[in-house]
Amino acid sequence: MTTIKHLTEKAVTNLKTRMENRTQIVVQVGHCSEAVGARNITDYMIENTDPEIDVILAGCDGACHQAPKVIVDKPGKNAIIISNVDISLASKIVKGSLQETTDIDQSDNDFINRQQRLVLDQVGFIDPCSIDEYLVNGGYEGLSNALSHPAEKVIQEVKDSGLKGRGGAYFPAAIKWETANRIGKSPTYLIVNCEEGEPGIFKDRHIMEGIPHRLLEGAIIASYASGANKAYFYVNAEADLSADRLQKAIDQAYQYGLLGKNILSSGYSLEIEMRRGAGGYVCGDETTLLNTMEGKRREPRIKPPLPIESGFRAQPTVINNAETLSSVPFILKNGHSKFTEIGDDQNFGTKIISLSGSVKRTGLAEVPMGTSLKEIIYEIGQGPEKNNSVKIIAVGGPSSGILPPSMIETPIAPGLLHESGVMLGAGGIVVLDELSNVIEVVKHLASYNANESCGKCTPCREGTPRIVEMIDDLNKDTDPEDDLNEMLHLSNIIGTASLCGLGQAAGNPVKSALFFFKEEILSAVNTQK
Repeated sequence: MTTIKHLTEKAVTNLKTRMENRTQIVVQVGHCSEAVGARNITDYMIENTDPEIDVILAGCDGACHQAPKVIVDKPGKNAIIISNVDISLASKIVKGSLQETTDIDQSDNDFINRQQRLVLDQVGFIDPCSIDEYLVNGGYEGLSNALSHPAEKVIQEVKDSGLKGRGGAYFPAAIKWETANRIGKSPTYLIVNCEEGEPGIFKDRHIMEGIPHRLLEGAIIASYASGANKAYFYVNAEADLSADRLQKAIDQAYQYGLLGKNILSSGYSLEIEMRRGAGGYVCGDETTLLNTMEGKRREPRIKPPLPIESGFRAQPTVINNAETLSSVPFILKNGHSKFTEIGDDQNFGTKIISLSGSVKRTGLAEVPMGTSLKEIIYEIGQGPEKNNSVKIIAVGGPSSGILPPSMIETPIAPGLLHESGVMLGAGGIVVLDELSNVIEVVKHLASYNANESCGKCTPCREGTPRIVEMIDDLNKDTDPEDDLNEMLHLSNIIGTASLCGLGQAAGNPVKSALFFFKEEILSAVNTQK
């Protein structure tokens, strides 16, 4: 009989020699750190480090501004964390791994210490391609607990936690599972949406690259609760590192009996495979995703029916975001009450924020729901460089809008952050300082939506490029007040008449800009006339 206890004991035995008697050099390699030389650092250390020392690749811990980051962990001593490593510094680390590393500045961990990490816990410090490391750190205990209870109890536990989807829609996760379970039609499918084609969002890739077994564990639990015996991971076509590490986790889970027939001797069986996305922002829409999986055009379907009723191959299909499912193991391991202790009175748990733009510390921050934009930007991100002031806060990507600094006390929460159309969405925050031009920012967001429109429905296909044209035409010999009013009217029409989320939110950057920055826009246009 296979139990989680037996698997953990096996993992401890497998790791014992390395963990107790050998020095480890951990290099954080993610899609962010690869861009600043992390691969070169890894290759250098593998070639130049003593054979008695293990060089291990981990994911990026989210402190992207410190990449490449290296951790030197000697037996019986505190780990040394070094940031912004280049080849010269890597040479010192290799030497210091054999002697005392006293001449290397250690990393400032304040960025991470200010966060509350559930999903990202251990990311950057363990080997994402080692199921043994995940097990010895408490991995798959949530799955073991789930499989020891009826699916209905698992659903209730997650329902009591208040977990809402973290992909942008914030629909209660357990309701989808409950509906699929109640329909009880075979086959039922689970699809994990890891498309993440939205600019300014990089949370799901960090999860897949840094701790893929946590995502996999959540997917197995969700499949069990939903009554699905087949699941798919839908991964962005460009996310090669994510796909590689996630596939290794899937393969290891099969080897350990955590996938396949009779998982943990529970009688439950599940098969999982990966599908690569067709590329494009619109593929993040769940019905577009289904079309591409079936070899059809990358365009949304008309709803109803909803995917939970008729989704992949016209069968009941549960679609959950990667971050959503990565929160599930914590709930099933610790109980829903531990999850509801985090956040505010209405929204529980944590949210991963992709923080970029004009801040000193860019990266990934996992914070409790209800955390203010100010705390994220100034305490975690340390504010703009050169003491510049914040001028624009772009929240939620092109499907959302922009806020002025007067709104910086706004707490993050599901749904609308402001009536003008600004939404938290998938959790991207791009900070722009006093040097930014509001009109150019809005044009950039509007152009992205126009380029990404799939063209299926007329309001979005024709309306989104027209908005870009109207922005370009603001300097012509017309009344700018009338032009802006017409632009606002068109934005509302596109949002009301479009079929999918891209079109429905495509006018939000314009609407929010005219709500908060209209006088500045009018002044700029009149000055240029």
